[in-house]
Amino acid sequence: MSFQTLHTGKFVSLVKRGTWEYASRNGLTGIIAILAVTDQNKIVLVEQFRPPVGKRVIEIPAGLAGDLPGSEDEDLAVAAARELEEETGYRAAKMDLLTSGAASAGICDEIITLYRASGLTKVGPGGGDAHEKIEVHEVPVGEIEQFLAERRRAGVVIDLKVYSALYFL
Repeated sequence: MSFQTLHTGKFVSLVKRGTWEYASRNGLTGIIAILAVTDQNKIVLVEQFRPPVGKRVIEIPAGLAGDLPGSEDEDLAVAAARELEEETGYRAAKMDLLTSGAASAGICDEIITLYRASGLTKVGPGGGDAHEKIEVHEVPVGEIEQFLAERRRAGVVIDLKVYSALYFL
């Protein structure tokens, strides 16, 4: 089935396929997310303000592949390692592919590939790039449900990818 681009923005396009309209990201080869657990059995989460929901959101580290000039053929595992270090300050000795799937198939064409990062070494502060203000949380696996409940009561949104990742613990 053919598609028509209705509008192209800097990062996202609005596309129509048949009678269905949806969002499509521009200029990337994939989207990655990372389940990162330290040797001390702490899950590494990030928290940041997300304008689309107008609130702070707890997430697993995630990002885009192939979106930087010269990285159009970036391997997804390489992008996952890069994003993990950028957002959390952790470098992974190993990145294992867990699964991939649609983020919200009714409104966007994003397919997220989930990796497990292991052999973590803290090499920097994290916090994201120049335009991101990411807070890093290291939560003992046994306390994750309580932590998420507390953050939710504080008005923070919990990204569903967190729960998806927890399935793979």
